[in-house]
Amino acid sequence: MDNPIVIGIASWLFPGAGHFIQKKNRRGLIISASIWIMFIIAIATGGAYYPGFEYRDGQLLYLLNAFAKLGNGLGAAISFVFSVTPSPDAAASATFEYGGRLLEAAGLLNYLAVVDALDIYYGRKK
Repeated sequence: MDNPIVIGIASWLFPGAGHFIQKKNRRGLIISASIWIMFIIAIATGGAYYPGFEYRDGQLLYLLNAFAKLGNGLGAAISFVFSVTPSPDAAASATFEYGGRLLEAAGLLNYLAVVDALDIYYGRKK
């Protein structure tokens, strides 16, 4: 694949895809598995419902949370679907905030995976 835009977008949408495209299968598998496992645990523990406030309540924290969640690519759409109809006792769960932080960490890790895939493409990394 000779298009860094396609590599970047594919890597963002599906974690590890940019590495698979470049035949870095082991690295792609490790990245894909770690990010998706973090994402699944985050959704299972109620992370899609965090934060429990709106933009007007804390703009900076809300924007940082949205940016981190958006890093999940396809997972961002999945987490949005889960967050549309939260259960009434979602915030009462002991794992509510941990799930939110794990969801953010998965998104931020995916941003690093996109940069890594592009570094491999440009020859800055093997």
